[in-house]
Amino acid sequence: MKKILTSLALLGLVAAGTMAAAAQEGHQEAAPTHFPINEPKEMSWSFASPFGTYDKGQLQRGLKVYKEVCSACHSMNLVAFRTLEGLGYSEGQIKTLAAEYTIHDGPNDAGDMFDRPGKPSDHFPAPFPNEQAAAAANGGAAPPDMSLLAKARGVERGFPRFVFDIFTQYAQGGPDYIHSLLTGYDQTPPAGMVIPEGTHYNPYFLSGVSLKMPKPLSDGQVTYDDGSPQTVDQYSRDVAAFLMWAAEPHLEDRKKTGFRVLVFLLLFGALVYMTKRKVWADVAH
Repeated sequence: MKKILTSLALLGLVAAGTMAAAAQEGHQEAAPTHFPINEPKEMSWSFASPFGTYDKGQLQRGLKVYKEVCSACHSMNLVAFRTLEGLGYSEGQIKTLAAEYTIHDGPNDAGDMFDRPGKPSDHFPAPFPNEQAAAAANGGAAPPDMSLLAKARGVERGFPRFVFDIFTQYAQGGPDYIHSLLTGYDQTPPAGMVIPEGTHYNPYFLSGVSLKMPKPLSDGQVTYDDGSPQTVDQYSRDVAAFLMWAAEPHLEDRKKTGFRVLVFLLLFGALVYMTKRKVWADVAH
């Protein structure tokens, strides 16, 4: 009888422990302690790897998504129109694109500020006159400038992945994060999770369970002229790639220079070794 009671007690403890673990897991899902809740998905990018290059067609589509959607709230103050030459646009096309924007300039000879059409030397104008106005128009949170967003955002990958990243030259954390964030709005929060009023749940957000920005993209929102899919996933890929280019427009040149330096060092090392062998060949050791 004693053995039976002991077995029942042990069984009860196991059951209680299992229920407590399940309750704890459910509590953690409802009140996560680390963000983002889900790690960004690793995407396939043309500019990845030591020999990666930008897809200019994708960059042009990404620019279109930025112009028609993102630029309504987000500035890109560090990007000049003339740098769009790197996307494959001609000088005439850049002048036409810049002229579509109105630049607040001045003062003129009379000391007055004035508006004029944009020029290739101008930068993308901000949608709001100052940060306070941007915050007031967006529920108290000013949208971040997108000039360096793809390099400024990213999730720490931890050990040992960051070690492998050194050898694989993984630098796509920003685009991976942007793509996951833009495509992560349709997920349902776990039961019991409290979403602050006026915010939107997104398990890929880096700073909490939700963010002020509502879902910015929807299927068919931007028309592509090259026949590419007009879906949220494709829009997110394209604008993430464009923002990567905006943050690092000389990425291709950097990779080419790095490769040439490595080749030079290998050849130089071989020459030094052969010279050493030649100089010391007849010297007794």
